[in-house]
Formats: sequence, C-alpha cells, structure tokens
Amino acid sequence: MDDSRLVKLREELEKARKKRDDWEAKVKDLERRYNEAEKVYVYGIFQTANMTPEQLADLIRSKGILPQIPGGYATENDDSKTYEKEDPEE
Repeated sequence: MDDSRLVKLREELEKARKKRDDWEAKVKDLERRYNEAEKVYVYGIFQTANMTPEQLADLIRSKGILPQIPGGYATENDDSKTYEKEDPEE
C-alpha cells in the first residue's frame, strides 16, 4: 500500500470522526431540549388542573406510582408512601 492511500484513509477517518462528534453533540442537545419541553408540558397539565402540589402527590400515590422527587427521597412509612426533603447538612 502506498503512502497516498494511507493519507486518503486518514483524512476519511478524520472526517468520519468529526461527523460522529457532531452527531453526538446534536443528540445530546436534542435530548436536553426534549427533556425541557417535556417538563414544560407536564407543568402545563399541572397548572391547567389547578392542583396544589399536595393534591398532585395524593393523585400520584393513589395510582401506585412512586416518583423521584428532586431534592428529596421517598420513604415507606406504615405501609403508606411519604416524601421527605433531604437534609443538605448530611
């Protein structure tokens, strides 16, 4: 194999890697934008229903769903699900 073939393959490889990096960045950005849009959509439903956070939590508990609570954690208490804030000093 001569040197010109290696150079050509190296250039093609570099282009392919660049495209891959561009697509990975695009996927990451689209995932971020999708997650933001999904949160806005869910918040809109919450606002339209005119529910308090406690009412929403009761609804979720009644459906048997144990959500992840930002800044908190779920605990089991007397066979009912309760939610407590994490202590930032721990």
